[in-house]
Amino acid sequence: MGSMVTLLVVLAVVVVIALAVIGIYNGLVKRRLRVDESWAQIDVQLKRRHDLIPNLVNAVKDYMGFEQDVLTKVTEARANAVAAGAQGPVEASAAEGQLTGALRSLFAVVENYPELKANQNVADLQEQLATTENQIAFSRQHYNATVLEYNTATATFPTNVLAGMFGFMRRDFFAAEPEAQAVPEVRLR
Repeated sequence: MGSMVTLLVVLAVVVVIALAVIGIYNGLVKRRLRVDESWAQIDVQLKRRHDLIPNLVNAVKDYMGFEQDVLTKVTEARANAVAAGAQGPVEASAAEGQLTGALRSLFAVVENYPELKANQNVADLQEQLATTENQIAFSRQHYNATVLEYNTATATFPTNVLAGMFGFMRRDFFAAEPEAQAVPEVRLR
């Protein structure tokens, strides 16, 4: 009778440990999926931004004939940002910061052309870009919050033991570059 009780106690302990491992594992999977989903939201906004830029460049290039270097820098920065998006948050963050700087230069030059400031198409594109910048900032904030939650879970005991065993790796934050922290100012009128 004593060995039967011991066997039941051991079996109960094994079941409790198994349930705890399953619960911790499922919690890590849910957190990782939330990080992936929030990165997808940033990616959507960045793609929208990248899609608007060629339209803006085309709208202003006829007016800015002798300032092609500004347009070239914007186009190159956009291409770098598109390529960096597939490399992860750290690379995307740096490339998006450069793109924001190039857009600021473009917007500063636009201020020197009254006919551009009065062009409704340019004004609409600038407004759409400003709105998209705000959405990127909101998405970045949400992403970084989910990464913080995930990274905290993978770094604290006892979850860190299982995270290491099952390959749950630390995720990088999508940090705004210092030059990209402010939304480009749009003043058309």
